[in-house]
Amino acid sequence: MFRDFNALSELNVPVTWDKYKGYGIMQGYSIPPLMFTTHELATIMVGLNFVKSQIDKTMVEDAEGVELKIKEALPDDLLSFLESLEKRTVVDPYHHYGPEKMEGGNWYQISNAISKNKSIRFQYRPKTNDKKQQREIDPYLLVFYRDHWNVIGFSHKREDIRNFVLDHMSEIEILEQTFVPYGKIDPEALIFRSDESSHQIELDVQASVLRRFEANLPAKIIKKKEKNPNLFHINFVFDNLDFINEWLLQFPKTVHILGPDALIEKRNNLLEKMIEKQY
Repeated sequence: MFRDFNALSELNVPVTWDKYKGYGIMQGYSIPPLMFTTHELATIMVGLNFVKSQIDKTMVEDAEGVELKIKEALPDDLLSFLESLEKRTVVDPYHHYGPEKMEGGNWYQISNAISKNKSIRFQYRPKTNDKKQQREIDPYLLVFYRDHWNVIGFSHKREDIRNFVLDHMSEIEILEQTFVPYGKIDPEALIFRSDESSHQIELDVQASVLRRFEANLPAKIIKKKEKNPNLFHINFVFDNLDFINEWLLQFPKTVHILGPDALIEKRNNLLEKMIEKQY
């Protein structure tokens, strides 16, 4: 209790004491409105706009609720600043103005299970199959990949680490059973893990697109060597050759595939099919 009163005193809240009434706050004193610096408000606004740009309808609605509460507590000058800046700042316009918001896997329910180390059960619809399958996992990590949320965890069925897209999850249920993660949770290791299905990818990337390439690559670069000021040799590990093959199409003239041979073959086959469909 004394620790709480000391904290109030540090905030300049007038604490009083009366031998009959005990401790209290000075009569007539009211807690001042929520105060932020303009720098802090700008940071909060960018964070809320990011959440509002999400495809998940529930996350958007909750972000709007948080924003409304903050606005109701702000003094007029800060409220005016926030509303003015809000109209002139757009986070990820392709999502903000793009696809219709949709119901997806419950991000908050999964995050609650993660915080309590609780296993979850759900129905899952794989990308390659419309038929739902029941899955149980120990959820370790929530990850946002550009346009969708994923949960990474230990699959009871596969007895291995697996990745699940939240949009494909339904009927999520938090189970009573708790789990103990094997060792310390290492987000980087979970996200960029490799296994027997992974392939070493080798590319030459022109310097003019290197920054955009690195910022959007869905993998961790394990080796980067400058061949000359205009060309870099890049190595990374990836498990899905079909996906990375299509992803690389956004760099048609500035990225050259060196290996593996299986990826080069897939590239040639894909280009042939694309040409055939034009006629």
